[in-house]
Amino acid sequence: MDKEQLAKLVADKIDAAVKSSEHPKKFFITANGRGVTDGGDLYNAVLADVLSVVKVALVDIFQELAAPAAKPADKPDKPVKTSKK
Repeated sequence: MDKEQLAKLVADKIDAAVKSSEHPKKFFITANGRGVTDGGDLYNAVLADVLSVVKVALVDIFQELAAPAAKPADKPDKPVKTSKK
């Protein structure tokens, strides 16, 4: 699976997870620090930003897991010493 296919798979799974859960459509924080679910698009912007960062991280993690680990170069066998008679 190449990086583009993996990115699409991760994006599809994240979209499905977001759609399956309830979250406020609009959210803002008041001066006293309380969250209010009425008003601006701050919540949606933060959610989209966080999910895009998560998507990139997951794609990179899965790609590293799927790639075979680089093996250290094998050392050549030492020549066998033969006794001269």
